[in-house]
This record gives sequence, structure tokens and C-alpha cells, in this order.
Amino acid sequence: MKLDHSNRAHAKLSASGAKQWLNCPPSIKASEGIADKSSVFAEEGTFAHELSELYFSLKYEGLTQFEFNKAFQNYKRNQYYSEELREYVEEYVANVEEKYNEALSRDNDVIALFETKLDLGKYVPESFGTGDVIIFSGGVLEIIDLKYGKGIEVSAIDNPQLRLYGLGAYELLSLMYDIHTVRMTIIQPRIDNFSTEELPISRLLQWGADFVKPLARLAYNGGGEFKAGSHCRFCKINHSCRTRAEYMQNVPQKPPHLLSDEEIAELLYKLPDIKKWADEVEKYALDQAKENDKNYSGWKLVEGRSRRMITDTNATLEKLVEAGYKPEDITETKLLSITNLEKLIGKKAFSKIAEGFIEKPQGKLTLATESDKRPAIKQSAEDDFDKL
Repeated sequence: MKLDHSNRAHAKLSASGAKQWLNCPPSIKASEGIADKSSVFAEEGTFAHELSELYFSLKYEGLTQFEFNKAFQNYKRNQYYSEELREYVEEYVANVEEKYNEALSRDNDVIALFETKLDLGKYVPESFGTGDVIIFSGGVLEIIDLKYGKGIEVSAIDNPQLRLYGLGAYELLSLMYDIHTVRMTIIQPRIDNFSTEELPISRLLQWGADFVKPLARLAYNGGGEFKAGSHCRFCKINHSCRTRAEYMQNVPQKPPHLLSDEEIAELLYKLPDIKKWADEVEKYALDQAKENDKNYSGWKLVEGRSRRMITDTNATLEKLVEAGYKPEDITETKLLSITNLEKLIGKKAFSKIAEGFIEKPQGKLTLATESDKRPAIKQSAEDDFDKL
């Protein structure tokens, strides 16, 4: 049972970073020497993976209920544990169990592997990855990946990380088993996102040999051309990359009402990246000024605005009561937000307790890409919406 994910090793050309190095090969070498930065979101995701593996150990790897309960109590003391997280992890585990049962219906001889190190070296130099769940039976190889985050919806379709895991799992099992199909699934429970890509194994192998292998060699050696795009999101040099800056500034220099429909459509795709890039550049410049005494022409480091704060609320309350003010007039108590209540109580439990008191108003109209799962609203619907 391997439950500590905090010290996972990372390959130079990682599967999780494949979207970046496949689209912009030289960015990896250009980023060498820059330390990885963790975040509370990444640490929370790591904890969710660790907790899910505990469940898998109970269901599939011989962990006793006593051992599970003892380990679970330790997990409950983790700073990232919440009833909400537990429910989402259990939903993920239940989905994996469905996949396992489907595999059993194909063939009684089922192979199930959890948190398995996969050698990707046949296609990507010195590369490896960790497959969350690998299930095989009846010629069908399944790769299942948990994405605990909710900020970005991740699709399994054309997903290079999952495809690389598929190649690694094939290399691991193909000497012993005949594999004809690979299914790659992403489970993102916090936003109800579940997607699967299914490919004949021949097509996946061709993708690895003809597409991945030459680009991986370029990236490993620092060759190829810099290219900006959505893959820049997690690049370590995205704040200072000249190619990305030129890409962001390559927009029509005219008022919106003079833009053609085609120009507006193209800009709508770029605007989220432009906004994020601007924030990243500003943060990078501020960090450089604070930490490295960097000076930028025309700019200086100053103290920002601050708000007054009470340093001792209990003492202040006592003084105000002594002065004749009633506690109910100078204090307030309000219910936690739905998000925080669900985190404290659990989504299912809160939904049952508060049944009949939760209302979700109609959302404000917004533009979304055609790939968005929400149905399109007719333009005339805006008039009806305004009347509500």
C-alpha cells in the first residue's frame, strides 16, 4: 500500500506536462533551473489521491476493515480533509468500481492496478508517469485518472497525458496479454465531469510513434520552435516569454464596433489568456521588485492601501458593553456559505437537511465556446430573461 504521494518524482518530460512540450518543445529546456511551485489546490488534490488509494486498498488489495478505520482516522486529522472531499472521493471510487464490474462482465480474469509507475521511455526520453487506475480484461485496457480540481474542466478526448499513460500501460501488460482497445477516462467529480476516449490500440501506438516520439526528442534536446497558446498556462516562463508576449499583443488595434465578426470570434478565444497573461506579468514584476530589488523604468515599489482592523475583538467587545452598548447591537451572526457548509457537513447530508430551502437562480447570459456542454440559448431569450 503506497499512500504517501507527496514525494512523487517528476520526469523532465512529464506526462502531465505533455500538452506544453508537444506544442512548444523548447520551453522545457528554457525552464530548467526554475523551481516548481506547489499550491494548496495541488496539495488538496494529492490528498484526495491518497485517500482514494486507501479505499482501493480496502476493496481490491486485502486491507482489513480494522486497518482501514485506523488509517482513516489519521486522514481525518489532515488539514485538507472535509466531509465534502470524502464524498467526492467516494464518488470517484464508486465510478472505478463500476468500471471494474464492467471488466468482470467481459472476462473473469481482471487485472486492476493502482498508483502504478509507468515507463514512457519508448516514446519520451527518460520519462515515466503514475497511472491512478489501470484495469484490463478481455482485450480492453482502461486508464482512469482522477482530477480533483474544479477550476479547469479537463476532457479525456485528445488528452496527451492519458494517451501517454495508455502507452505506458500497454508496454507494461502487452507481453502477457492481447490488447486490442484502450479506453481513457477522466473523472472530475467536483464539477460532474466524466469523459472517455476509446481508441484501437493500433491508432494509439501510431500516435506515439509518429507524433509523440519526434516531438519528445526535440523537447528533450531543446530544439523546435516556441509557440504560444493555451498550453502556456502552466509553463514556468509564461510571464517572461517573448513569443507569448508577441502572441498576446497581436490583436486588432481598433474599437470593438469596427471589428469584423471573424475578428471578434478570434478575440473571444484569446481574451481569457490575455487577461491571465497580464496578471502573470504584473505578479512577476512585483515579485522581482520585492525579492530582487528589480527596478522597472517609470515604476516604483510603494505601500498599498490597507484597512483598519481590531487587534483584540474580545477586549473591544467588553469595552463597548461597559460603555452601555448591547451585544446584539454591535455583533452579528450569519450562516456560513453553501460551499463552506457542504465542506463542513458533506454535500449529501447538507442537501438532505436543507431540502426545500435551496434555490438556484437563473444564470446571467454569457458567451461560451461551442465545446461547452451547456445548451445554446436563443438570442430572443435575453428579452425574456430581462422580464423575470
